[in-house]
Amino acid sequence: MIVPFILGSKVDLDHAQIIQSVLDDFGIKHKTYISSAHKVPEKTLEIINKYNEKKEAIVFVTIAGRSNALSGLTAANTHFPVIACPPFQDKSDYLVNIHSSLQMPSDTPVLTIVDPKNAGQAVVRLLALSDKDFAKKINNHIKLVKKSFK
Repeated sequence: MIVPFILGSKVDLDHAQIIQSVLDDFGIKHKTYISSAHKVPEKTLEIINKYNEKKEAIVFVTIAGRSNALSGLTAANTHFPVIACPPFQDKSDYLVNIHSSLQMPSDTPVLTIVDPKNAGQAVVRLLALSDKDFAKKINNHIKLVKKSFK
């Protein structure tokens, strides 16, 4: 299992680290790349194609603001799931970034999750689909969350 993070710019690193902390809690490997789909699409495609050749379970996480071509480019070029977690700083920024991530062309399925911690949890649960032992670990985590409300 590995989670490649593709970020549109270095500005997105702090946002990615929130998601990565969830993955670290579950012992999931991840690697971060900075690659703009607009400015260096060939680099982005190289990254995607490198993972397309792998046999292990993979979930891509894309983080890009403004015009989110990164998530669509990734989803259009891989059979692995793609989760977009757009960064935002205020309500105006949120509206631009979320709409850009939600409006993908047909046949480019991108799962968009606004909260970075929930994006991490979604990655973990997708990876658990192919690993029964890992699924048990996730179920134990869910039980702990439930116990915290007693």
